[in-house]
Amino acid sequence: MQQIDQLLQASANLFKHLGETPKGEDRDEYIYTINNMLDKRGAIIEEMMNDGFRFDEQNRIHRTLLELDNGIKKRLADVMDAVKQDMANLQKTKKSEQQYYNPYSNVRVMDGMYYDKKN
Repeated sequence: MQQIDQLLQASANLFKHLGETPKGEDRDEYIYTINNMLDKRGAIIEEMMNDGFRFDEQNRIHRTLLELDNGIKKRLADVMDAVKQDMANLQKTKKSEQQYYNPYSNVRVMDGMYYDKKN
């Protein structure tokens, strides 16, 4: 039963941590912490599976773990969407900056010469 308690505690900590999304420079440490918590949780789950753990829908702790897992997935998706949005905004800013410094970079003009033919 100790592994289930460890998994419940790790899942609850991860769920709580995912509820607080920082902005700016703190995000790198936030994501690093998420990765560490996911690795720890994954190791516990793998150990439980190797010991022959089976999900029992009638068990209250197992249902709680399932609810926590669904909440974690949703919050992870929200964090991922926020990071994707920030990356898209960064790319848009870079493109706007380049266009500001060189507004004619996208203009394709074939410069040629004009020959006046005198007969």
